[in-house]
Amino acid sequence: MRFEDRTDAGRRLARRLEPLRGADVIVLGLPRGGVPVAYEVARELAAPLDVLVVRKLGVPWQPELGFGAIGEGGVRVLNDDVVADTGLGPGELTAVEESERAELERRLRRYRAGRAPVPVPGRTVVIVDDGVATGATAEAACRVVRHAGAARIVLGVPVGAQRTLARLRGVADQVVCLETPGHLGAVGAWYHDFTQTGDDEVAALLGRAARPAPAAGPHPPNREVEVPAGKVRLAARFVLPDRAPAVVAFAHGSGSGRHSPRNRYVAAVLNRAGLGTLLLDLLTEDEERDRHNVFDIVLLARRLQGASAWLRRETGLPVGYFGASTGAGAALEAAADDPGVGAVVSRGGRPDLASPAALARVRAPTLLIVGSLDTRVLSLNRLAADWLRCEHRLAVVPGASHLFVEPGTLPTAAVLARDWFSGHLGHPGAARPEPGTSDAEGPGAESSGADGPDAGRPGADRPPPRSA
Repeated sequence: MRFEDRTDAGRRLARRLEPLRGADVIVLGLPRGGVPVAYEVARELAAPLDVLVVRKLGVPWQPELGFGAIGEGGVRVLNDDVVADTGLGPGELTAVEESERAELERRLRRYRAGRAPVPVPGRTVVIVDDGVATGATAEAACRVVRHAGAARIVLGVPVGAQRTLARLRGVADQVVCLETPGHLGAVGAWYHDFTQTGDDEVAALLGRAARPAPAAGPHPPNREVEVPAGKVRLAARFVLPDRAPAVVAFAHGSGSGRHSPRNRYVAAVLNRAGLGTLLLDLLTEDEERDRHNVFDIVLLARRLQGASAWLRRETGLPVGYFGASTGAGAALEAAADDPGVGAVVSRGGRPDLASPAALARVRAPTLLIVGSLDTRVLSLNRLAADWLRCEHRLAVVPGASHLFVEPGTLPTAAVLARDWFSGHLGHPGAARPEPGTSDAEGPGAESSGADGPDAGRPGADRPPPRSA
């Protein structure tokens, strides 16, 4: 598995580190390349982010041979065996340390911009880099953090050499690595984009992480509201965090509504990211008794458009759509005739229930999330994606069935939705996903639209099935 870039690697690594969420954790990124990865991990774990600058102390006449390492706060770790074998004297030790400490302090001033370091003693520390080859820096980092008083050390990397990781398990309490090839080669070979990270980017990410999150503080209250839609009023749950940049309307599947625990979970994830949500019953109680209405995609789409108009009047914010099961078809049908919709996400959805003509008119960037075990719906999503001419992406969540009940699969889908909406609806600090190739098995798989690699794929000239 190759990573698109360090942001993609960080998001995938964060999902593996999810069990640490809620513990007394801090995340430390190794500069420079480890900081963008660590930023995503810290964001997902809701943990403080800081930089961990360590400097290897090299023998003056053989700099690649390290006799120790230093960290901030006067921390120094020496390898007494190397010192003895090389015959280094006190003056030589001091000269090397003074030179390296000056560089360490310079980098810390540049990266932190006057902010105090995050306290380490007594806490679980997650050390993150973009990969380990020889592991010299990671080993020095673990030793420095241990010396600084960390209660537990977790080393997290997207990719690392097997033999190196085995050695690092001796200095860290836990090592978490996504890819462990027997022959690593260069770390950069495991990334499509391995552009060098600069000091400015490191400083910017640390500064962004230090700012309070948009949804910090008490959770915004749920409001039960009635939304006018033509001749009826629809019951809905409305949450609008302070300074929300956008709001997402949910279109539920058949037999589901605003009380759906899965959609309420996804909505809570969006709310924590600062996005507003409207969980909407698209049918009244009387209408739900007629099963024909449940699959009347045109009717559901009109209701969703009415809710979108209400949201714009109430908030003045951009609107996105989240659809599950049949609701995904309604969301895309509604977006086809509303150029103001900023983004669409489908979870376990049936986009094939929207008409081919409507799918071809959708202009909102669209993310289709499907479980790898939901093979029939996955096939229907692939066929429906052939009709889309907008920017779109198919994300396949490994081990997930239609309802995403397997451990860890719903959180994965929720994070994918959060990042898609944040990237396309103008959330500060979120990176807009780039189009790529389609149908790769994994939560980051994506397709780019009419002009991308999906164009001309077999089946693109056939309408998707319309069966329920």
